[in-house]
Amino acid sequence: MIKRALKYCFLLIAFVSLLCSCKKSQSEEPGEMLLRVNEHQLKRSEVLSLIPQGTSSADSLILSDNIEKKWIKEQLVLDLALSNLNRDEKREVDNLVEAYRHSLIRYRYQERLLKEKLSAEFSEEDKKGFYEANREKFILDKVILKGLFLKIPVDAPGLSEVKKWYKTATVASVEKIEKYSVQNAAVYDYFYDRWVDFDQVIDNLPLHTTDANGFLKTHRSVEVSDSTFCYLLNIKEYLPAGSVAPYEYVGSQIVEMLINRRKIDFLKNFEEDLYRDALKNGDVEYYSTP
Repeated sequence: MIKRALKYCFLLIAFVSLLCSCKKSQSEEPGEMLLRVNEHQLKRSEVLSLIPQGTSSADSLILSDNIEKKWIKEQLVLDLALSNLNRDEKREVDNLVEAYRHSLIRYRYQERLLKEKLSAEFSEEDKKGFYEANREKFILDKVILKGLFLKIPVDAPGLSEVKKWYKTATVASVEKIEKYSVQNAAVYDYFYDRWVDFDQVIDNLPLHTTDANGFLKTHRSVEVSDSTFCYLLNIKEYLPAGSVAPYEYVGSQIVEMLINRRKIDFLKNFEEDLYRDALKNGDVEYYSTP
């Protein structure tokens, strides 16, 4: 118990010193090495770096003890595992680690290179050309629609008039609805000018359907109510699942696909150029005919 208390006191002193922003480097701090397991060493700074700022002294001591125990167990298991691997198994592990290291280095560098060299900007001509050449890649897996949605309290004034306006998409009707909605509507969503998912819209109404295509064939305007609100939906147009998605609906997807294609082409050319330059400069030397 005395040893444990002394250990906690020592850790507390070190922790307080760290919070006081001591400017000495790790190599200059006395007693930086905290403990050892065989050939493995744990530094005090490594433990303290895992303790969140603002942790109380008491909690810091408990957390430090847990970190140390976990680290000791990991090193013991690691050493035991290594001692039970044969030479071929150790070589296989080393090869896998080295392959992962090489892969990680290449990935980090290529990501930085792509960020520096490539732009995500594409002309409308490029995007539309890609869309037209790859329409089969943009098949809808859901129903989408354009329209207008209103959620209005059942006791709101002038509700009967709104029920007439919402069924037409004329400029005059929309202007009346917009003015009315400022004071009375709980929700007003105008999407005559953009495609949205059917499920996203229908989730706002107190009704359920398992056949979106069938529902939209027979409903171009929807009016339902509960004890609190009246829900009004007018459907200007819709596209069923299985249709080719409209260009404006898949705009962001097109850009992403163009970026990926540009990345592939760039990296392929980059590696080929690097290879040719290395051969030309004598950085690659064959000792026998490949």
